[in-house]
Amino acid sequence: MKSRVRFAPSPTGMLHLGGARTALFNYLFARRTGGDFLLRIEDTDRARFQAEALEDITKSLQWLGLTWDEGVMKGGDCGPYFQSERLDIYKKYVDELLEKGHAYKCYCSEEELAAQREEAKEKGLSVQGYDGRCSRLTKEQIEKYEAEGRVPTVRFKMPKTGTTSFTDAIRGLVTYQNDQQTDFIILKADGYPTYHLANIVDDHLMGITHVMRGDEWISSTPKHICLYNAFGWTPPVFAHLPVILKPGGGGKLSKRDGDVSVFQYKEKGYLPEALVNFLALLGWAYSEDQEIVTVDEMIKAFSLEHINKAGAQFHVEKLNWMNGEYIRKLTVEDLTERCWPYLIGAGLVCEGQDKSSLHYIMSLLQPRLVLLTDVVDMISYFLKDEIDYNEADVRKILKKEGVKENLAALRPVLESSDFTVESLDKDIHAFMAETELSPKKVLQPLRVAVTGRSCSPGMFETLFALGKEKVLKRVDYAIESLTNIEA
Repeated sequence: MKSRVRFAPSPTGMLHLGGARTALFNYLFARRTGGDFLLRIEDTDRARFQAEALEDITKSLQWLGLTWDEGVMKGGDCGPYFQSERLDIYKKYVDELLEKGHAYKCYCSEEELAAQREEAKEKGLSVQGYDGRCSRLTKEQIEKYEAEGRVPTVRFKMPKTGTTSFTDAIRGLVTYQNDQQTDFIILKADGYPTYHLANIVDDHLMGITHVMRGDEWISSTPKHICLYNAFGWTPPVFAHLPVILKPGGGGKLSKRDGDVSVFQYKEKGYLPEALVNFLALLGWAYSEDQEIVTVDEMIKAFSLEHINKAGAQFHVEKLNWMNGEYIRKLTVEDLTERCWPYLIGAGLVCEGQDKSSLHYIMSLLQPRLVLLTDVVDMISYFLKDEIDYNEADVRKILKKEGVKENLAALRPVLESSDFTVESLDKDIHAFMAETELSPKKVLQPLRVAVTGRSCSPGMFETLFALGKEKVLKRVDYAIESLTNIEA
């Protein structure tokens, strides 16, 4: 049987790392098994629905390269793929459960439900949820509630004896005691189904063979198994993915620890292929000695058996290292293209400007970039006429005794140079040999004078990229304004 998997997010917030990893594992499994990857939107929580979250989810998946075969924006034979457009379908199956005695109408108000929970808590009962009282209503009581205008929910009737078991593809056999389960709502008073019913009906009708989702849903799986049994359907294979932990462990990753939205990682300057690589290795073992893994390599090797049970720790240092490695794999043309939006945003380049004019400079910066956004600061002194000087570097390097005189002596050498990388190297080394000045006394001050800082790419490559006119102008400024020793 052909595998069919789905990613079914709720558009109540932006797509975060945990959701992105769930989508990635589903995508890899579908590609590995020659199956289908579906995108379904579970938007039945209308109070928390966010239109901008829906757009964020689809754009984030597209940016990560996780293209889906069927579903939202693509269509297919099993639509509609928005749950809010499938209410008639759910109503049909709710009615079936009511007719078979697997479900009943509940007329309890929120206040009454809260009172039940408090009463169970005071009595020290192990199960502190709904006590099932509406399953025992008489005809007269139902008529009374109807006359009062109470709009009921519909609850599924869970078995109260024995156990419910399922085999998780990652965790093995999982068993729950039925007497610890409560009757749960499958249809809300507003006519919208809950997650428990809607995802079961949709997964069955859409032919989903494997359900990969976060392990926070493992405790809900007994409910879903019982729903499948009530309908007489065969459940899919369940695989509950390990949680992503904060650095050092000790709890689930939070926004403060790095679980910001996927698009925020894009804005920070991460490459999608680096983020995909990083997410894939959070809980899945590819190789003991290989951490840079292409998507094609992931697809060939992916299996549920190699997903870890234990949570995986998030380390931004590893993500940053990985991003730098991917940046260095780019062609200089591709790197320039990817950096261009950040340069435009910083006002350093203009729309329509010739990108090829920056290729040489980008080749100098490429080995030093960790994030694409780093380019804004690193390239600024190449593109600006007026640069900002690092005050600490000016005090430490330019305001030393002899610097003013050394730069003044070096200036004619720079002016007469052919200003190629080779000629600059030759001419400046000849100057140092003739004057018996060390690189520390010549190259360090020159670097600060022309870049405003003590760190840059190679000195001769930097001078060549800046050009003679800009270099001489900055050397003159340093001599006149920055090299005076403070009293």
